[in-house]
Amino acid sequence: MAKAVIFDVDGTLIDSVDQHAASWAVTLRRYGCSVSHDEVRRQIGKGGDQLMPVFLPPETVERQGEEIEAFRKDLFMRDYLPKVRGFPAVPELFRRLRDAGQRIVLASSAKGDELEHYKRIAGITDLVDAETSSDDAERSKPFPDIFLAAMQRLAPLRVEDVVVVGDTPYDAEAAVKAGLRPVGVLCGGFPPADLRKAGCIALYRDPAELLARYEESPLAATRP
Repeated sequence: MAKAVIFDVDGTLIDSVDQHAASWAVTLRRYGCSVSHDEVRRQIGKGGDQLMPVFLPPETVERQGEEIEAFRKDLFMRDYLPKVRGFPAVPELFRRLRDAGQRIVLASSAKGDELEHYKRIAGITDLVDAETSSDDAERSKPFPDIFLAAMQRLAPLRVEDVVVVGDTPYDAEAAVKAGLRPVGVLCGGFPPADLRKAGCIALYRDPAELLARYEESPLAATRP
């Protein structure tokens, strides 16, 4: 029975996966790597530290990684963030959890200042108990660092008291490595089979379905 729920943000609470993929594709082309939108999209959910090595030579990442991430972030915030919208029923789902006495933590591969924008877009600025971002982790997903940082915010809760909700296999992999139970949502566009293979114990279409099926879901604070 869940006493707390840790949520990924991009693709889980806000509809931003395609915008992130587009901004990365433009950035990678600028730095000499011609890559398709779909190729980049499959990597969204990782932080830049894990995404760049998929497409760029190690020496480029080492020499220019910070510059590349800064360019990509500025591009995203300027040209793509205004197009991002929250998924339906996210505030209602969070209020349902809070009414049940459950704590809510965000755990995102985004930077901390980006996370503030995302909370506003999702309509959850005043509905979150704690948050962690890539600023709190040495390595981003699929490494477990961000979820381990989230568990520190939830102390003294144990991993068996906590459920993770995310849209990518990288969320699920990171959760499993941290000893947590991942629940998948399909609104980020990743194949159900990939989410199950990565360790998801249940799948839902989106936050609205999670809310509608809350009582029977792994998120429920109690069981009938």
